[in-house]
This record gives sequence, C-alpha cells and structure tokens, in this order.
Amino acid sequence: MSKDVGKPAQKPLVRVFWRTARGFWSAPNSWKVAWLMTVCLIALVIGQLIFQYQLNVWNRTIFDALEKKDSATVLTQALIFVPLAAGSILVAVCVVYARMRTQRRWRAWLTEHTITRWLAKGRYYQLNLIEGDHKNPEARIADDIRIATEQPVDFAVGILSAVLTSVTFMGVLWSVGGNLTIGLGGSQIFIPGYLVIAVVIYCVIISGFMMLIARSFVPTAETKNQTEAEFRAALTRVREYGESIAILGGEKEERSGLDKLLHKVIVAWSRMAGQYMRTMFVSHGNFIIASVFPVILCAPKYLAGEMSLGTVMQAAAAFIQVQYAFNWIVDNYPRLAEWTASARRASNLLIAIDGLDRLEDTQVGAIHRGEEKGAAAIRLRGVSVALSDGTVVVDDADVTVQFGERVLVSGESGTGKSTLVRAIAGLWPWGEGEIVLKPGAKLFLMPQKPYIPLGTLRRAATYPQAPEEIDDKTLRDTLEMVGLGHLIEKLDDEDEAWDRTLSGGEQQRLAFARLFLHKPDIVVMDITMPVFNGLNAARELTHSFPETRTILLTQHDEDQYVSEALEAGVKGYVLKSQVASDLLQAIQQVSRGQVYLSPGVSRAVMDAYRYKSSKSEDRLTLRERQVLQLIAEGKSTKDTASLLGISVKTAESHRMRLMQKLDIHETASLVRYAVRRGLIQP
Repeated sequence: MSKDVGKPAQKPLVRVFWRTARGFWSAPNSWKVAWLMTVCLIALVIGQLIFQYQLNVWNRTIFDALEKKDSATVLTQALIFVPLAAGSILVAVCVVYARMRTQRRWRAWLTEHTITRWLAKGRYYQLNLIEGDHKNPEARIADDIRIATEQPVDFAVGILSAVLTSVTFMGVLWSVGGNLTIGLGGSQIFIPGYLVIAVVIYCVIISGFMMLIARSFVPTAETKNQTEAEFRAALTRVREYGESIAILGGEKEERSGLDKLLHKVIVAWSRMAGQYMRTMFVSHGNFIIASVFPVILCAPKYLAGEMSLGTVMQAAAAFIQVQYAFNWIVDNYPRLAEWTASARRASNLLIAIDGLDRLEDTQVGAIHRGEEKGAAAIRLRGVSVALSDGTVVVDDADVTVQFGERVLVSGESGTGKSTLVRAIAGLWPWGEGEIVLKPGAKLFLMPQKPYIPLGTLRRAATYPQAPEEIDDKTLRDTLEMVGLGHLIEKLDDEDEAWDRTLSGGEQQRLAFARLFLHKPDIVVMDITMPVFNGLNAARELTHSFPETRTILLTQHDEDQYVSEALEAGVKGYVLKSQVASDLLQAIQQVSRGQVYLSPGVSRAVMDAYRYKSSKSEDRLTLRERQVLQLIAEGKSTKDTASLLGISVKTAESHRMRLMQKLDIHETASLVRYAVRRGLIQP
C-alpha cells in the first residue's frame, strides 16, 4: 500500500477549498443563516452606494455655492450634510456587523466540518503516517481556515462594492465630463467621455504594475505561513516534553533546532518585507497621483468656462471613486495572496483526509473493518498487517476472540506489537484482510503513555466517557482501589495541569481506573508499561474480571516466569520463539476454557502451579501486592501510605502481613522477591 495518499491531486487547490467551503450555503444546519446574511450584505452595500452618490452630488452643489458666494445654499447644504453623514456612517457600521457575522458563522461551520472529518476514524493519527503537504494540521484548522473564510467575505463585499461603484460613478464622469475636442496640427480630435477613458487607462496601468511587481506574493506568503507553523509546533513540543529535556540536559540542542527554525522564519519574513515594499511603491504612488490627476484633466474645461468649480470637484471625487474601485486589487493584492496561501494549506489537509477516505471506501491494499452478529467479540479473517516499509508483521491470520477474553502481547521493540494493536483499533489501515467486531462491542486500548485530557481530574478519570455518566461513589472507590485515593479531594479542581502534575506511575494507575470504570468487552494492551508490567496487569485484570481469560506472549521460558504468570491468572503462555500458529492455537484452546502452554515450557511447572494455587493462604490481596511493589521500588512506609491514600499505620500493617504470608523477614528479601516475580526491573 502506497503511503502517498495525502499528496494533492492535480486539481487546483483553491478549487478543492471552494468545493468544501461552499457547503456553508447548502448544508441543512446553516443554509438559512448563510443566505440571510448574504442578502443583508448585498442590500447594505447598495444602501452604502446610494449615500456615496448623494454625497457626490452634495459635493458639487456646495462647491458651486462657494464659487458663487451663495451663503443661503451653503447653509442649506451644511444642514443636509448631517443626515447624509449619519446615514452613511450607520450603513457602514451595519456592513461591518453583517460582514463579520458572516465570517464568524462561516468559519465556525467550516472549522466544525474539518474537525469532524479530522477526528473521525482516527484520521488525526493516520495523517502522521502518510506523505503529503499536510503538516501541522492544528495550525491549518486554527489559522488557515480563519484566514480562508474571513477574507473571501471581505473580497466579496469589496468586489460587489467596486463593480457597483464603477458603474455608478463612470456614469457620473460621462455626464459631467462630456466630450473633449483637442486641436492638433490644424485638425480636431474628438474624444467622447474622455474622463471615463482616462480613468480606465489609468486603472489598467496601475493594476498592471501591481500584477508585475507582486507576482511572487502567493508562494512567498505560503512559505511564510508554513515556517511559522513549524516554529510554533517546535516551541509547543519543547513545552510538552520539558521534563525529559531538562533531565537529559538537552537545552543546547533544543536551542540549536529552534534557532534554525527561527532563521527560516526570519528569512521568510524578509522576503515578505520585499514584497510589501514593492507593493507599497505602487499603492502609495497611486494614492499621491489619483487625487491630482482628475483635477488636471478637468482644468482645460474649467479654464474655458465649460465647467463650474462644483462640477470639477464632483468629477474629481467620482474619478477617485472609480479609480479606487477599479484598483481594488492594488490595495488588496497582499491579502489576496495571503488568502490563496491559506486556502491551499487548508485544501492540502482536506485532500489528505479525502485520500484516507478513498482508501477505506475502495479497500485496495487496506484492512477492512466491519460488524457481524455472533458470539465472538472480534474476528480476524485473513488479516495481514504491514509496516510502513512494506514488511509484513502479521500474515494471513484467522483468529476468533470471545467476549471476556483478553490477549496480552509482548515482544522486542520493532516486531510490530503496536502496529497490530493499531490495526485492531482501526488506526492502521495498511495491509489486507478483514477485522470484524460484534455490534456494540466495547474496545479499550491501554497505551504505554496514558492520555490525560484537559479539564478536571474527574474528566481525566472517566475519559472517554462524560464525567456525568459515572456516579461519584463508583469513581471514588475505583481511584481508591488503584492507589489514587489521595487525589479524590481534587477531582473537581479546574486549574491543575494533570498531564504535568501526575507522575508517570500515577498516570498509569489512572489508565487502569478508566479500564475498571468502563468494563470493556475487549482489552488490548502492551506488556511494557511503567507501573504495571505484564504480570501485574494480568493479576489486576483477573482479580477485577474473573471471567476474563488472558494469554501472555513472551520471550521468557524460565520456569519462574511461567509459574508467576499462571499464579497471576494467565490461561495461555506462548513463547515468542515459537511459530505464529502457536498463538492461534492458544487463542482457540483458551477460548474453550482450557489452559495452553507452549511446547518449550516444562509441564512440571503446571503441576507445581496447581499444587501451590490450592494454598489460598499464600495468595496476596490486591492492596498487599501494591504495597509490595512500592516497597520494592524503594518507597518508605510514609511514601507508600501517601501514594495509596491510606494511613501510615495501615501501610505498615499491610507490610507486616505480606511478609508473614511470604515468610520473608527483611525489606531486602522483599525486593529480591519482587525482582524474581517481575514486579520491578532488576
């Protein structure tokens, strides 16, 4: 399966953006508001134009009155100006409100649409696994979609206003300017509507200069946005992994990487500065010339007595209005370039998601997922899972896992354990075959590094369910059971950053609390976890879910490990060195309620386990195993009590009791026992 599904198609990226963004005007939940705001904007722009025309006429009347020294007319026009100005200001304010409300609603709709697609079916994770120009999706959603929806509304209002203004005031220029006759070499040159022709030629020249000077604005703006996003992502990464960086003393190396990214940002901004300077050369030159040029054009007729001062000022104002309307691109080319760059970046994200959707729809080179009624919780039919380089880690597997059955897998790094877990969870589509779940089956993943969402500790504990779905007593009892009783009083604290406040061990215990709260049908976990190793995990799960059957896949064939696994409640022990069919045989045998041991495991271990398991007085309680592990990790009785949320006296009682059960009389022997049993690493 090729991993280039995220590469853009040949269609123009802006067209891809519009294909999605225009849904705001057709989606069932937004089209009414979208069209209402659109109609309001058009009406307000027309209203604004009416006031502009009236002010243009007022301009001619008052200057004619000033030329004639007609004080009564001047006073009358001064009084008329007040309602004209007030009306124009009110309409302008309404245009701003309608424009920004449309931008806000459009941005909300497109952002929600994109986030929905990004979060659906693990796309947010799968995008990290494919090639393509869709890096930093968070910046594309937060920044690029904002720019890509704000500026088109500005452009639409500006273009509509420019067109209507051009048509209206070109009519004014034609009527007040009339025709111009120029004598040249004894002949007369007749120019009809010369002011209209002059303004069109002037605008074409200015716009041409802008297009020529700023032709590289779009790629420069796109590069600037990308470098900014990469720099911001790098800074965020330093904050998120601050503890690891500080412990390793990696500040110098991090600074070196940030300096390189900052240099790229500064270079991109310097190129943008060059673009802005060239653009300013044209736009400011236009600002200076545009106010003088129409007066010079009208001067011959004024001096000849064919125009009044008021007509000259009206023509000059109309000329400026038409020129501003025609040269709208001069003032907005930088924003147009920025919008194009942002629309393309947003389109690249949408294209990458489209590629993953096509992969799922066609199922070419992909693992198919579906639902099927039956007794089994999950079935793997002819499943082959491939790594990113094409290496097949699971080949043509046919496995059935019953409800309540748990498969615990371990092995060396890079052998594909996590990839198999991702495929079962639906996050890894590359491979072949079919994974079928029973309708309504609850799948729970136990990651190596638990995810702690933003918000209260209550939300973190009940995640991914809503906090109100778990009653308070159940939650408190569960936290007490996993050794987080000392945090119960902080369940509803709002201001704590729990991903940084909780230690790695506490985060892992919180993950187990979620498991106990949700009671899933299928549990998938990795054996290498910071607090609960594979044996501890098997004990906890067997104790909490007695009906669950666990299979342990490992590379250890020593009798000690096998005995400890069987004591922990494991029903199958498969050596990693054995062929893949052993695992399938183990799953089938355990699903029938039998115990499976690999051929390389001594049968004497099984007999010894059966004999020892009959001595119930030697079995430790859950709390005693927790105390044993903390003591083995070097924690004092006081620290143990604090971590488990119990009193020091109770912790000491647990310590004395477990030492009696194990017939151990000193702490050092307890540590050695914990190492032999795999509770901690030696």
